[in-house]
Amino acid sequence: MKKNQKVWQPLLLSITMVVGIYLGFTMRGNMPGKSFFTIDKSSSLLQVMSLIQNKYVDDVKLNDLSDTAITAILSKLDPHSVFIPAKDLQDINEELAGNFYGVGIEFSIINDTINVLNVLPDGPSAAVGIQIGDQFIKVNDTLVAGEKITAERVRTLLKGAAASTVTVSVLRNGKLQSFTIVRGMIPVSSVDASYIIGDSIGYIRLNKFSELTYREFMISLEALQKQGMKSLILDLRGNGGGVLEQATAIADEFLDGDKLITYTEGVHSPKKEYRCMHPGAFEDGKLIVLADEGTASASEILMGALQDWDRATIIGRRTFGKGLVQQQYDLNDGSALRLTIARYYTPIGRSIQRPYANGDKAYYEEVANRFHDGEVLSADSTKHDTTKVFKTMHGKTVYGGGGITPDIFIPLDTANYSSNISAVYISGVVGDFAYAYYLQNKTRLAMYKSIADFDKQFVLSDADWKNFTAAVAKDSIGVNTISPKERSDIGLRIKASIAREIWRSEGFYETMNTDDDGINKAVSILK
Repeated sequence: MKKNQKVWQPLLLSITMVVGIYLGFTMRGNMPGKSFFTIDKSSSLLQVMSLIQNKYVDDVKLNDLSDTAITAILSKLDPHSVFIPAKDLQDINEELAGNFYGVGIEFSIINDTINVLNVLPDGPSAAVGIQIGDQFIKVNDTLVAGEKITAERVRTLLKGAAASTVTVSVLRNGKLQSFTIVRGMIPVSSVDASYIIGDSIGYIRLNKFSELTYREFMISLEALQKQGMKSLILDLRGNGGGVLEQATAIADEFLDGDKLITYTEGVHSPKKEYRCMHPGAFEDGKLIVLADEGTASASEILMGALQDWDRATIIGRRTFGKGLVQQQYDLNDGSALRLTIARYYTPIGRSIQRPYANGDKAYYEEVANRFHDGEVLSADSTKHDTTKVFKTMHGKTVYGGGGITPDIFIPLDTANYSSNISAVYISGVVGDFAYAYYLQNKTRLAMYKSIADFDKQFVLSDADWKNFTAAVAKDSIGVNTISPKERSDIGLRIKASIAREIWRSEGFYETMNTDDDGINKAVSILK
């Protein structure tokens, strides 16, 4: 370590601690209770803060150091207590709210040009005639073509206040056209797909738990029941959680009586129980839940209740293992503190929170290590905390302290993770190829009246595959030597991406699910 680093590190650490104290006082006006932060006025930390402000050789602006200071302080707590800078807060709040104000398009940046991939039906852009395939050249007075535009910059330009307007210049069939769009509320749906697989088996995939998730889920559930659904596959793979109350409300639809769903408790948070409040809409039908290492938080609350009460069969791989409850506090400068205030427990009293005493880096690497250690490939490699053994209501053995272990294990399909296949997916060429294919074959694709018809009848030709091979070669990726299984997997992903262009996420997942090991296993059990 260099000499000047030795000198400065203690000072920087002191400043970080001092700023934390200073910010504690500025935050308390926004916090519940009479005194959020208490400290002896004679504290040496406060004296140091005063000395730095009044005696230090250079001018020190503590407010400029606040983001770094808070982050350093929170790093000593748990991995899920986080500081949200003001510039990021709106996006995060919109994600939880389940909506934002914008123009209602999905886009991709191809060759430095914004290409419209999808237009929200009945949305603001659809109302003025924006079409799939349009290329944005200008947004208001800002040139957005050929300027190395970023997706974040595009979203900033297109989003805005309710009923505000934005004028876009688009290139369509070689001609420049202008449209003035009135921004409206754009839903960010929690439901990726909802349909009848067959044999009265319904399928619903949830991608998060926003403030609108329960409502969206109930609309999907009731629609499937009208179509004759008798059993359900609930897909929570990759669902990182969200609003706790939305998960407990959905659990209530599956559980009868006044059963306990979960309870939360912390040193400063009294025990709070969440129980079933009303007769559920699906208390009797067979239920299977799909999970993986990306299933976390509110998803695990829902799964834990269903597993403890032996209400559902869990299929997949061990979940993430987040059993901490956060509350968000808005700060004076427009930023926010999301602070862990309690742990949540399943009905039989297990906490599924993974250990985090070794720091954030080790905490998040634990999930990555499951791939290296073979846990995602073999049920025998699944790691349990054998010091935290519980029994469900019907006597089945379950574990705490490390996520939720499924009842039936489904290994990871490693064919999709070879170096060549990974390079194909990371490059984004599949989506770009599907988009171009859709634009060139609109008439042919319009013949398919449903996703099911498309899935049964559409086949990529040898000429299509040759064109795709040429497209990936531009990124120095070769697919001529891949196995038949790998080619089949890529072909299915291309097909699903084309379906997304026509039917959005519903088309993508219904097509991909035709060759999904977890879903195939679930269907075989339900049949």
